[in-house]
Amino acid sequence: MDETDWAAGYRVDLWLGPDANTLGTQSTLSTGSSDLAIRQAYVATRVPVGTGLDLKMGVFDSVIGYESIAAVDNPNFTRSYGRTIEPTTHTGLLASYRPHELVSVAAGVADTVGPQINSRAWPMKAESYKTYMGAVAITAPDSWGWLAGSTLYGGVVNGFSGGTANQTSWYVGATVATPIEGLRLGASWDVLDLHDQTGDLWAVSLYGSYAATDRLSLHVRGELATSVADQFGAGSENNQVWALTGTVQYDLWQNVLTRAEVRWDHADEGTYFSSDSGWNRRNSLLFVANVIYKF
Repeated sequence: MDETDWAAGYRVDLWLGPDANTLGTQSTLSTGSSDLAIRQAYVATRVPVGTGLDLKMGVFDSVIGYESIAAVDNPNFTRSYGRTIEPTTHTGLLASYRPHELVSVAAGVADTVGPQINSRAWPMKAESYKTYMGAVAITAPDSWGWLAGSTLYGGVVNGFSGGTANQTSWYVGATVATPIEGLRLGASWDVLDLHDQTGDLWAVSLYGSYAATDRLSLHVRGELATSVADQFGAGSENNQVWALTGTVQYDLWQNVLTRAEVRWDHADEGTYFSSDSGWNRRNSLLFVANVIYKF
């Protein structure tokens, strides 16, 4: 959209490949899995109210989360545990507004928490039952010195998640500038409250990113994820997983970035990770090489 009153536009993001199955945004008319998914498909318009009220209608990304569901937009290639328990996309209407240049708010309504396009809570719930969401972001002003540009973010999504279950996702996150040039820190806290099921999940992550040169950057993430009532399937009442991820990113050419990543996951109770003989490992070590071309 341009900056005029009543500006309008649209956006369509399509995914091809294995991640399309994980995203799971197929239509309710589809059966089985597919290597094609609609990540986003919405029309947008700006209503001339105050500083401008932006509206999206269609399929859009969730309003909560430190990381994007697209790995190219994240500091690390692998996703955090917090990302895995957050909603991904919704079908509905989202309104965004800036009451102040340093404050933005968003509120929306969707069919369900889940990503399936045009899914409904009916017949498990009343036909009018919807999913509601809201978020707010506050940015530090230039007068705060080296903290300028730091952002505090919070949001919640509540609604129907499938079967007979309702769920509420809570999120608080922050990115923090530092007095060291090129160094930024971050933190996130996610809670998934499963109303009609036994057991909730939460995850906390800490991030550090350092731009060593114009092309070379270093990224680290530490995590703790906890499940109540064996949501991880490890056979114990309370489960905990620790994870540490390190990533080296180098912009090889224009529009081409390369990443080398190592990730270590450790289970406190039970064996959550697989080997050739089954799910019998407490530790998992992953090495990843990633090349991305953006055009």
